[in-house]
Amino acid sequence: MRTPRTVRTWFITGASRGLGRAFAEAALERGDQVVAVARNVEPLRELIAAYEDTLLVMPLDVTDRVAVLATVSAARDHFGRLDIVVNNAGTMSSGMIEEFTEEEARAQLEVNFFGALWVSQAAMPYLREQGAGHIVQISSIAGLGGFPTTGLYSASKFALEGMSEALAMEAANFGVKLTIVQPGGYWTDLYTSMTATTLLPPYAPLRAELEKRWAEGSIDSEPRLAAEAVLKLVDSEEPPLRLLLGSMVYDLAFGISQQRMATWGAWEQVSRAAEHAVQAPGT
Repeated sequence: MRTPRTVRTWFITGASRGLGRAFAEAALERGDQVVAVARNVEPLRELIAAYEDTLLVMPLDVTDRVAVLATVSAARDHFGRLDIVVNNAGTMSSGMIEEFTEEEARAQLEVNFFGALWVSQAAMPYLREQGAGHIVQISSIAGLGGFPTTGLYSASKFALEGMSEALAMEAANFGVKLTIVQPGGYWTDLYTSMTATTLLPPYAPLRAELEKRWAEGSIDSEPRLAAEAVLKLVDSEEPPLRLLLGSMVYDLAFGISQQRMATWGAWEQVSRAAEHAVQAPGT
């Protein structure tokens, strides 16, 4: 006789659209409980009627640390536990590095990095107490490398991944798992809702060149495919620290890694010559 599957509780940020919405629907369809949070929760109203006993919808601005702490606490009290925390909320601002104002640069990191940091901090006490749980950080293909016009977006994802690597090691001591998910392209409104910097004329030729490269069209996929992959991820007894989603991002990850290793190898002598242990000054 098959043992019934344990019902788990998900906390998903940015759950009203795109990948977050797909994650929430996939979890609900399999019988799990979901706390779906977003700045605008109106698009989630249609799900409430179908899943009134297993879905809790809460408005939340993840950049507000006090609100994040209160919301995560209320979510845990409502369902009695947290099992899977998905930091999916994110925004994208397009522009050359020189074009970003201080306000625009800080805004990019507020959601993509600090928002995920606040949610992770808020969830950890409950996951530690349980001695179990899984934090899923939704990064991006931009977490693999920096690209023209997406430099600040990449910066936010690099920060997310650096923080998450350390958190994974810290959380493992309490039986809590963490995975950084790096998706490729999916049909979400990330690109249609993104903001843009004020353009500087000297970058016009580079922009024209980039537009030619991108003119072949999108190869984006349906968000449900990402959701299916995440279900397999959270069901794994030994989930990886990183998971690539999509053939394009998979190939790009290997290409970037091989290029970096080749460069490191070419400059090995210079690197090694820059280190020679000596006694501390004054000893």
